[in-house]
Amino acid sequence: MKSNFMMEKHFSLSTHLLKEALRLKLSLEEFILLIYFEDAIDKSFNVELIKTATQLTELDILNTFNSLMGKHLIILKSTKDLEGRQKEVISLEPFYENILEEKIEEQKEEEKIDIYRSFETEFGRPISSMEYEIIGAWTEKGFKEELILGALKEAVYNGVTSLRYIDKILYEWQKKGYKTMKEVKSGLMKREEVKETNLFDYNWLDDNEE
Repeated sequence: MKSNFMMEKHFSLSTHLLKEALRLKLSLEEFILLIYFEDAIDKSFNVELIKTATQLTELDILNTFNSLMGKHLIILKSTKDLEGRQKEVISLEPFYENILEEKIEEQKEEEKIDIYRSFETEFGRPISSMEYEIIGAWTEKGFKEELILGALKEAVYNGVTSLRYIDKILYEWQKKGYKTMKEVKSGLMKREEVKETNLFDYNWLDDNEE
């Protein structure tokens, strides 16, 4: 199934097909067959139609088809025609999933870069390689970006530009089960038992409540 991001105006499927084909080191024949199944109205495995459209030999088509099946990039799916008869068609769903996974990884990397830039902006200086590793470790341990940035803002609010301080804040929030800034603020309001409060006026490091 194609993800929503594939429907966006800036998304070029042909570009991503080529990029993914290069990443997977597909042969020219494999790439041609993928393009054929992507564009074909009739997605059944009709060798004669494929020969006419691609100029590949029957042997090349059969070998390439088996290769793509073996690499789990295409699958046969059962469907019904307009007359209700059962038939099998070629689906590129596994190949789309590969593209989607690659896109997700790219987005994760972009988010990491944004986090690093936020730290440099708030600290007013470039962060060191050690600091890069610490921030990266937070994301790898499952801390959400909004939580990391929330802890960063609290540290800056309190005049502290120390990752050690932010680390303590994050693990204090983790200990209390907070996964979003909304949960952090909700937990703070319950503890203070007030209708309105300033999140950054609370000293989490002195909160020893179990």
